[in-house]
Amino acid sequence: MWTINPYRGCEFGCKYCYARYTHQFMGMDDGLLFEEKIYAKADAARVLREDLRKHRKGAIAIGTGTDPYQPAERRYGVTRALLEVFAREHGRDLSITTKSDLVARDIDLLLEVSRSNVLHVNMTVTTLDRELARKLEPRAPRPDLRLGAVRKLAAAGVSVGVFANPVMPLITDSEEDLEMLARAAKAAGASFFGGGTLFLMPCAKKQFFPFLEENFPELVARYRSRYEGNPYLRGAYLEYLRERIEMVRKTQGLASSPVRYEPELSGRRQMSLFSEDTEKGNLSKVAARATATLTSPPVPFRAKPDNSGTRQQSA
Repeated sequence: MWTINPYRGCEFGCKYCYARYTHQFMGMDDGLLFEEKIYAKADAARVLREDLRKHRKGAIAIGTGTDPYQPAERRYGVTRALLEVFAREHGRDLSITTKSDLVARDIDLLLEVSRSNVLHVNMTVTTLDRELARKLEPRAPRPDLRLGAVRKLAAAGVSVGVFANPVMPLITDSEEDLEMLARAAKAAGASFFGGGTLFLMPCAKKQFFPFLEENFPELVARYRSRYEGNPYLRGAYLEYLRERIEMVRKTQGLASSPVRYEPELSGRRQMSLFSEDTEKGNLSKVAARATATLTSPPVPFRAKPDNSGTRQQSA
């Protein structure tokens, strides 16, 4: 699998975010800089086109580290530019992971991409509790706005599902909470539902434990004992959570993962569009393998608050 993160850093400021460590590679050890100093990848569309010409195989996941639809996207449009590239491709296996309703802006492009490629959108909804969501994900869109985007995507015919990531022990893992979230996902038109347990990288602990101390002080000792020396939970809890999510998923009739479909324009049909190559018998250009790395230099900018409570960017 190949991954694309159109931005480095993320303004949403999620307390559990593991990707904060990526700023350390640039000498920025202060975890808050990850959400304050955002880098937009310059000339990303051109770089992607060049890489796609080189290689063909491998699924491509957009937004594995930082959100491709964070506020910076409104100004820089890097994610939309990448989708415009994929709209000219065929036979790709793509996914987009976000917790932003801004994804609905690109329904036209998502539909175009899905005509000749397999495309799924994964919407992250950690909790339906608006107050808790605001504390956990200070500048991310509200849960109801995310589900509203799911509804729009599903109504338009885009394959979309909901992930309750990360599931936090004794905070968001109750059967009632997961059942309510799965029911809301189903009502919005999601076709799949899942969730994985919280893992805490050292950089994430620096933000998450102060959140615990302020909001769930009774859980601090238990979390420290469980995550001491290891970012991942071990033991019976993992199986317990897996069974609980499977139960609520079955209750709502949701799949555990995206259901693969045959694009309207299959690879065989699409090949006929490459008349020059096919007439010459030169199918190597069409069958070239694909990688989706983005190595273009980033353009930095800082986020600053505006009066609406969201974050705007200044050069």
